[in-house]
Amino acid sequence: MHNAVSGKTVKRPKHIPQRTCVGCRQVLPKRSLVRVARGPDGVQVDPTGKRAGRGAYLHDQRTCWEKGLKGALAHALKTNLKPADLDLLVGYMQTLPEEPAGTGVEQ
Repeated sequence: MHNAVSGKTVKRPKHIPQRTCVGCRQVLPKRSLVRVARGPDGVQVDPTGKRAGRGAYLHDQRTCWEKGLKGALAHALKTNLKPADLDLLVGYMQTLPEEPAGTGVEQ
């Protein structure tokens, strides 16, 4: 991009996609959240963020997953979570920390 007045090149800041955690409703950069995708093969955790299908985002902490699994995640994915989907998501949730690293304060 060129500035017409000074003739200097103006460097724009890099665009960082923002997403909302369905558990706590906090808006953060997409890369700091975990994507859950609903595709033809069911609901799955999508660590790459590139799986085909409708996606929803959650923090990588258990409190947000607990809130999300109560209904907000199913609503965001526009589906009813099947027992197999819930088992998969709860299994993933069990691997997450109780609270964000380094804070000690619940959001």
